[in-house]
Amino acid sequence: MLSLRTFLKFANMQPLPNFEEITLSHSIATELLLSPASLEPTELVNLLGQSISQQIDFADIFLQTKTTEYWLLEDSMIKEGSYDHDRGFGLRMSAGDKTGFAYADTINLLALKDAAHSAKSIVDHGTARAIQVQPRPHSIKSRYTEIDPCSAVADQRKVEFLQQVDQYLRSKDPRVVEVMVSLAGEYDVMMVLDTQGQSQTDMRPLVSMRLSVYIEQAGRREQGAAGFGGRYHFEQLLDMKKVKFFADKALSQALTNLEAVDAPAGLMPVVLGPGWPGVLLHEAVGHGLEGDFNRKGSSVFAGKIGQQVAASCCTVVDDGTLQDRRGSLTVDDEGVESQRTVLIEKGILKGYMQDKHNARLMGVESTGNGRRELYNCLPMPRMTNTFMTNGDYHPEEILQSLDRGIYAVDFSGGQVDITSGQFVFSMSEAYLVEKGKIVCPVRGATLIGSGFDVMQQISMVGNDLKLDDGIGTCGKAGQSVPVGVGQPTLKIDQITVGGQK
Repeated sequence: MLSLRTFLKFANMQPLPNFEEITLSHSIATELLLSPASLEPTELVNLLGQSISQQIDFADIFLQTKTTEYWLLEDSMIKEGSYDHDRGFGLRMSAGDKTGFAYADTINLLALKDAAHSAKSIVDHGTARAIQVQPRPHSIKSRYTEIDPCSAVADQRKVEFLQQVDQYLRSKDPRVVEVMVSLAGEYDVMMVLDTQGQSQTDMRPLVSMRLSVYIEQAGRREQGAAGFGGRYHFEQLLDMKKVKFFADKALSQALTNLEAVDAPAGLMPVVLGPGWPGVLLHEAVGHGLEGDFNRKGSSVFAGKIGQQVAASCCTVVDDGTLQDRRGSLTVDDEGVESQRTVLIEKGILKGYMQDKHNARLMGVESTGNGRRELYNCLPMPRMTNTFMTNGDYHPEEILQSLDRGIYAVDFSGGQVDITSGQFVFSMSEAYLVEKGKIVCPVRGATLIGSGFDVMQQISMVGNDLKLDDGIGTCGKAGQSVPVGVGQPTLKIDQITVGGQK
């Protein structure tokens, strides 16, 4: 067990005022990461201490062991089963806006020393800017169980469960021609130590199930999809009562799309349903509020803190503290406690999501949003669970306000340009609404617009906030991380709808 005072002593730093003794809370994580290489925490700290120079502002070591498994059933048979184990570290040093980074897929003292030499050689040739935000003492509450989901349930049970789901969907409707069901599990154990005196560990479970069902009638083929997951045990996932709910949801979507007509096109009002449609908020607005884009001035939201950037009915937060949620973290990948960050409050831009590097250069504190896909990646500002908070309207009241428009219930994908905020999103389940009533489902509908402009066009926000079901993954700069999205029902007064007509 390594106390903060011991850490600071080895790093040749003075203890900060009013700091309590903070020890590594997860001795199991320390054992998993260091024992195979016969390493002691003090050796890591000593290595960091030796790395400090006048040319370096900050250095840290991120150690990780990560187990992942994946099962796929297709055509009523197991088509894929995989089990992977990654282990390694990344060592980072920063001087001003320069970063030296080196990594290895093994954890031992020789590899760590070689990495420190490589990283230091990159940043030692510049002059560091001494921008320092002092860490604060805190006790950290775990946001999820520490059980390894991959080893706690037998493989045979997982396979049998996938077959059971397949049989259930095929028995529901004779028009079902194809079923795909997948299970994914992950166990991520990490440790991070840095020259600011931080020393944290975390053990993160993650499980998910995804279902796709295809139906065919009179030569027409349609698909429905659903899924769920979170940071918990496989026992909570392999619950047939829960799975039947999502299987029925996927089948219902496919049957609805079987009756869909071509979507209209043009400028019109659109109502977005609660939950997963928040992915539009994530892509079109969330990325633009990440610190790196704003520090570089490449986001449409850069330099607008304190300004009106959305309708006054809109409040947007990023919250990594929600229990068991897919996007939640006890601490981020830089050892900073996850938190609830208000990004937009009643339409006013309040701040950005920050990692340590960009926060230091912008003279602010990290918001606990420093994330990386694996030890061989640099951390960067990333979202956790990003959503719009509740408004004042009942969802039926919002739908009834549509004279003629689209009600979007689910999205299948999209793309966004961070610099301009321009986006295109495809709807996987949507309906034509006339005089406040749903007329029929539509197909081939897309939403086209700018995140900044759309936020100004929101006129009604419902009181039915819902978070997604726990299958979201976000990609940025080649790195993928699990995230959550959400929103209440809301109305956009005018947006371009791309359709078949």
